This record gives sequence, C-alpha cells and structure tokens, in this order.
Amino acid sequence: MAKSDDAQMIVKPSASGLAASVQAAAKKGPPSVHLWNPPYCGEIDMRIARDGTWFHEGTPIGRMPLVKLFSSILRLEDGKYFLVTPVEKVGIRVDDAPMLAVDFEAEGDGPTQVLRFFTKTDDEVVASAENPIRVERDPQTGEPSPYVHIRRGLEALIDRKSFYRLIERGSHATHQGQSWFGLWSSGTFFPVILSSDLT
Repeated sequence: MAKSDDAQMIVKPSASGLAASVQAAAKKGPPSVHLWNPPYCGEIDMRIARDGTWFHEGTPIGRMPLVKLFSSILRLEDGKYFLVTPVEKVGIRVDDAPMLAVDFEAEGDGPTQVLRFFTKTDDEVVASAENPIRVERDPQTGEPSPYVHIRRGLEALIDRKSFYRLIERGSHATHQGQSWFGLWSSGTFFPVILSSDLT
C-alpha cells in the first residue's frame, strides 16, 4: 500500500503547473530565475523552434502571454535549457536560439551607433560588449546565422529582415589585425565577415 501511495506522489511536470507556480512568484516582482534553485523534475514535452514558435506536446502554443511567461523563466545551464520556478526545474528542447529578435532601432552612425533589439517575446536589449552580436556561418552553405545576447547566456536569433537592414548599417574596421565588415554598437565593433571575402 505504501508503494502505491509513493507512486501517486510522483507528479509529471505540466505546462499549467509551471505557469501557476511562476504567476504566484511574479506577484512579488519580476522572476528571479537566477536566484531560484529548485530540484530538477525531468523533461517536459516543450520545444522552441528556430522561428521562435513554442510547442507543447507537438502543438504550437497560441497564447502569447503564456509564451512570454515561459520565456521569462528560461535558464541556460551547461548548454541545456530549462524552465525554472521557485519549486521545480524542467528541461525543454531548443532547435537553435531560445529567442528571436524581430526588429531593431538604430541611433547614431559608425562607432557612435547604438543598436537596440526587440524580441518576439518583448525583451529589449542594446548590443554592447556585455550583450554582443555574433554571426555563425553554415560550413556547407556559408549561410549566416546572426545572434544577439539577451540575458544570462540566452541569445536571440536575429531574423532575416532585420539582418538585411543591419548590413545596410555596417562598415569596415580593423579587428584583431585584420579588416572586417561588421557592426558598431555602444562603442564595440562586432565582426560579420572578412573584408577580403566581400571582394
């Protein structure tokens, strides 16, 4: 009988349970995810696609407030992504970056330029030495994948339309002894491609 009672105590992590836990905690202020240290409760069938769409049990989550809530409790640990509340930590799958930058604003020009990014989940960040822009290239196709750091190791993939607009604001500068084409923001130069590869 005791074994049966123990078995009933094991609760599978659920999306609704996570949402309720974080909503209760949020009444005391913004989620302090970096301070919470709950027990690991296993994996939940949740996935973030490359285009920023969140899926639960294979179905897109259509409620944007819920997506924003989950995004606010994301944490990266040892290359793995978790949703963290004061009482539980569950693993999720992320196809590429956990966030998607869908727009940006620019002020100034050249070294004085400031680039402010906006994500699909309403995060805002100014690219800087603390929040760098980086560009990865597919080794086969050479296709660029640009990212900007948002918070505590979490990055946003910069969407294609925004990246094309960014390239229009790019310039050449010397970086680590070589000429690069890249982007300035907050006094920091972020290399995109070697100048010699553009000729």
